[in-house]
Amino acid sequence: MAITPEEVAETLSMVSQQNLDLRTITMGISLGACADESMERMCTKVYDRITHTAEHLVEVADDLEREYGIPIANKRVSVTPIAQIAAACPDKDLTPLAVTLDRAAETLGIDFLGGFSALVQKGMGDADRRLITSIPSALATTERVCSSVNVASTRAGINMDAVMLMADTIVKTAAATTERDCCGAAKLVVFANMVEDSPFMAGAIHGSGEADAVINVGVSGPGVMAAALRELPETASLMAVAEKIKETAFKITRAGELMSRQASARLGVEKGIVDLSLAPTPAAGDSVAEILEIIGVGRTGGPGTTCALALLNDAVKKGGVMASSSVGGLSGAFIPVSEDAGMIRATEEGALTLEKLEAMTSVCSVGLDMIAVPGDTTAETIAGLIADEMAIGVINTKTTAVRVIPAIGHDVGDTLVFGGLLGTAPVMPINQFAGSVLAHRGGRFPAPLNSLKN
Repeated sequence: MAITPEEVAETLSMVSQQNLDLRTITMGISLGACADESMERMCTKVYDRITHTAEHLVEVADDLEREYGIPIANKRVSVTPIAQIAAACPDKDLTPLAVTLDRAAETLGIDFLGGFSALVQKGMGDADRRLITSIPSALATTERVCSSVNVASTRAGINMDAVMLMADTIVKTAAATTERDCCGAAKLVVFANMVEDSPFMAGAIHGSGEADAVINVGVSGPGVMAAALRELPETASLMAVAEKIKETAFKITRAGELMSRQASARLGVEKGIVDLSLAPTPAAGDSVAEILEIIGVGRTGGPGTTCALALLNDAVKKGGVMASSSVGGLSGAFIPVSEDAGMIRATEEGALTLEKLEAMTSVCSVGLDMIAVPGDTTAETIAGLIADEMAIGVINTKTTAVRVIPAIGHDVGDTLVFGGLLGTAPVMPINQFAGSVLAHRGGRFPAPLNSLKN
């Protein structure tokens, strides 16, 4: 399907008036050939592989911005989960690999690099444990590296040993970066049904089923969506609202498709996917919460919020899927509290609670995202929060995740300030009645019956 000059002109209008941007161009890079029993040699191979393959990524992205007038908020790289290549070496501390990733990111001039990761949904290997143990140090000593661990899937169930281990790791990571508002935990996410082609951080990895190098693009556009919905009268039916969302999602996605085609061709790597996700920013007018309120919810978090979010998410997918040759990643609506001005407002006003956010995650992309909780929250409480969210993903065969920040030294009513796209996180109350038994039972939550689809 050709991209017409009229579409380009309409896109420029969305950029200038409605905050449209490409959230990210992310190059996925395979590190399979970098495994080595020597940590020093492996670090050298990893650095050389990344910096050579993505040498022109930022240059090409900058050229595309100038030529098409579409801002690209982030340039990123994702790599093979590091635990997979680290299995070749015996070193207990894998922090040197994270430092190498950070050095490569700095050399390239990119914003984030994802892949200090492990997949442990059914069990943990030695390298997986070593990587998870290294996460607090790795994220405390790097600026651009993001980490993710998949602890559950519909096919495997939930690895409850990994859930407890990750809860402890989150607390330690926050404590290791206390002087920076616990920002290490903002770069760490725990997944169920993790995807292998997401361009979004902190959960981007380069999956084993991918080509050696690919370009994946993440679109944005909450401001565009909000402007389109304001054109409808309050008397418009939900069917009319859904149709307007579909129509607008198609237009937003076409911009991502155009940039994806151009970037992959110029960089000489395979075109990957376009992720349809509506990704908000802290900027005014670029909020998913605002869209829900335009649909008709009095304040995000109030009754009707989950219904409005389900409508938005479904219509975005229906509209966007026809606009790209390959849709993937997460593709829906993100609800990160710290990264969405409307979510922050709703939290501060008491309309949006952690329990309501959990209900909303059953119908949207990802899950409990960028949520600050009191610094004295126990690891068992965080483990229970993770387990609940993983259960939603496993039972409903969808991707869910938890990116929670224990605000060490802070309590409800305080605020953590991360800056940039990570935004500002008001510390939210969390139910403290998790108990001490469930999180320590260990073992595996069995795969549900609906996993048997062969």
